[in-house]
Amino acid sequence: MGNVDLTNCDREPIHLLGGVQNFGCLLAFSSDWVVTHASDNCARFVGRTAKELIGAASTEILSDSAIHTLRTRLQWLQFSDTSERIFNLDVFGFGIAFDVALHLSGERIVVELEPCEETDRIDAVSLVRSMMGRLGRTEQLDDYLISAARQIRFVTGYDRVMVYRFMEDGAGEVIAESAVDHVDSFLGLRYPASDIPKQARALYVKNQFRIIADVGGAVSAVVAAPGDDAPLDLSLSVLRSVSPIHIEYLKNMGVAASLSISIVVGGQLWGLFACHHYAPKQVGFDRRTAAELFSQMFSLELSRRQTDELYEHEAQARTVHDRIMTAISVEGSIFDNLSRYLPSFQDVIECDGVAVWVDGDYAVAGNGLSEAEMMAFLPHLNGQRESQIYATASLPSELENWSGASDVPSRFPGVLAIPVSRSPRDYLVFFRRERAQTVNWAGNPEKPVELGPNGARLTPRKSFEIWKQEVAGTSAPWTPSELRIAETLRTTLLEIILKSVSESEKLRQQSKEKQDLLIGELNHRVRNILTLIRGLVSQTGRSARSIDDFKTVLGDRVQALARAHDQITRENWSPAPFRGLIENELAAYVADKSSRAHLKGPAVLLSPQAYSTLALVLHEMVTNAVKYGCLSVQNGRLTVTWSQEQDGSLAIRWHEQGGPSVAGPRHEGFGSTLIKRSIPFELHGDTELDFAPTGLRATFKVPSSHIVAMTGGLQEPDQSAGAEIDGPKLPHDSSVLLVEDNVIIALDAEDMLHSLGFADVRVQNRVADGLAALEETSFGLAVLDINLGEETSLPIADRLSELGTPFIFASGYGDTGGLPERFQDCIVLTKPYTLENLEACVTEMLSRNDREAP
Repeated sequence: MGNVDLTNCDREPIHLLGGVQNFGCLLAFSSDWVVTHASDNCARFVGRTAKELIGAASTEILSDSAIHTLRTRLQWLQFSDTSERIFNLDVFGFGIAFDVALHLSGERIVVELEPCEETDRIDAVSLVRSMMGRLGRTEQLDDYLISAARQIRFVTGYDRVMVYRFMEDGAGEVIAESAVDHVDSFLGLRYPASDIPKQARALYVKNQFRIIADVGGAVSAVVAAPGDDAPLDLSLSVLRSVSPIHIEYLKNMGVAASLSISIVVGGQLWGLFACHHYAPKQVGFDRRTAAELFSQMFSLELSRRQTDELYEHEAQARTVHDRIMTAISVEGSIFDNLSRYLPSFQDVIECDGVAVWVDGDYAVAGNGLSEAEMMAFLPHLNGQRESQIYATASLPSELENWSGASDVPSRFPGVLAIPVSRSPRDYLVFFRRERAQTVNWAGNPEKPVELGPNGARLTPRKSFEIWKQEVAGTSAPWTPSELRIAETLRTTLLEIILKSVSESEKLRQQSKEKQDLLIGELNHRVRNILTLIRGLVSQTGRSARSIDDFKTVLGDRVQALARAHDQITRENWSPAPFRGLIENELAAYVADKSSRAHLKGPAVLLSPQAYSTLALVLHEMVTNAVKYGCLSVQNGRLTVTWSQEQDGSLAIRWHEQGGPSVAGPRHEGFGSTLIKRSIPFELHGDTELDFAPTGLRATFKVPSSHIVAMTGGLQEPDQSAGAEIDGPKLPHDSSVLLVEDNVIIALDAEDMLHSLGFADVRVQNRVADGLAALEETSFGLAVLDINLGEETSLPIADRLSELGTPFIFASGYGDTGGLPERFQDCIVLTKPYTLENLEACVTEMLSRNDREAP
């Protein structure tokens, strides 16, 4: 015998058992509606054996109306992994009604049939509305669960209905119950995870309803077509047969019939409505549907209640958290800051004690480890993943070699440690005391390994008497809500502590950098001003016609230079126009700037910080152009353009032409550093310099956060983005008439037509409304569902023919056999249809219409 343990049950392929329960039958079809599988009890329901059915086309065995209904419902399943329910359907045209479950299994279409009960039928929607109304009047969660169990028992008639809640380890507990008087209560009993193995729990999420009508009932095998060896996946089946392990388990409990309905919260299996009956019982399709719908509504309401409760708890914790964080100062030592507020942290996360360890200093509020015990515990904490919260409710099970006091793990088995630094590692630690408890198991959870009727595997235990277990060495668990709050604390504390650690050093460094920059700037600016004034005097004197002319021109240029420098201070704390900045910088050097300097761009207002930074950069650029670049010679030309980029930033492009040959600087002085680093450092923008021999090119990008306003010359967004898929070429004013009586299919088809490029789609669901629309609007195309409940769309087709408007039919029958002779040549779109086959039919119809046009 190989290894036998609790994981054997986890590996049983319960969705591939190859059989169905005997109260119904199963047919599976290929995508072209040929029978590929049939249960061997079909003769009792269909009148033909499984062997006779396999290979038959659906039209040979199903009625036309049934085929149409099944194809229509199949359209609904294209985008969901679920099943459809159809009530009271004459499947074979015998005048005998069946309740039908329809789902997809890979490429197979699976149809399951149960005889329709004609008496005592219920209206599932009305019943569920009433049931939810009763639930809405309960305020406490315990009352809510008990009320739900009672109402499920009322609908199904089972002897016992339990609300079974799963735990994190897969075990479960009965937390609410409703039962008849003569059966024992299972309330409060706990069941090990192996009782409902992993693959069964996964299947409960996918297929949320499971019925076993008769534990001792016969199973009908699913027969496959010859050569089809792959077993049919029955994950979504309502008739799927049951694992023999589970059958033995139920027999050992004395249960003759069972029903399980999933409770799914947030996409996870929260629990089950577990129903037991002590005699065979087959609940009608309508009542099962009502119970399943109720469970889904119950799950949504349960999720809302839990979310509201968590939100209220987290909101209270956030209020305390925000109050603490507001009070903590970035000044002073980290240890003093955190230790001062330790009692307040106990209001954020419920605990028995809280402590802080920072760089060898330790303080605790409430009940927690001593300093020596904490030092012994640190190696274990430091061995955890960096920058992640450590949380356990059973510390003794995690500490193999505890070097501290022997009773520490059992005194405080609950530990939540929040790292508040990386190196050295410091922590804010929450402690919880041991919470000893007695767990009532439904029998011994450690099932013995035995050779039973199902082979070398664990057999289900035969005793379900209460088995008490004393649980020690654990605390109350840390809830997901508390862990989220702890993560918020970690992030905030790291931010505050890092800021506190670096604040003083940062301030000192910034002060030194600013002082160095100011000294260098002062020295540099004085030298430049003296050089520029000397150049102004010299060049102005060469062209001056008189002493007075010399005085006037020189005075104007000196004043322009002064204004350019004064912009840094005079306009410093209010937005200022960019054009004025560049014009003032150029005015001192280029008298005929209209011919030598070309400026082009929209009106831009810059923030004071950006204005000051750009003033320094542009002054250096202009100075260098005058000294070495295009403005140093008479025929040189400067072009400065600016525009807004797609990301909202301002791009300034500088282009010099006609000056001396350019080469990069041999060494980088203060001015060059200012040009290259000011915008990236101060504004977080970009600077690019290209020392092309024909003239310097530069691009400066100022982020959008520094642009106060911009008007004129903006690029329009690319209107071609997100263009629709190319569809049939119709006139822009063409409209499409869509006639469909099923709202889901109508919405689906409308979206498809829009995707094909049709902007105007008019939807009607009756013949009279369709004819009226034809009188009001000229349509370029029509798509007509042939069957509209009690009428057909043929009168609309006749009118469209008279108007010469092209149209196609849509049908679940798949051909034109049922159409009048005058429409035998029409194109028919077969349901369920897709965007691809709709486009193909429309294209063919339009091409045919073009060929027939005179």
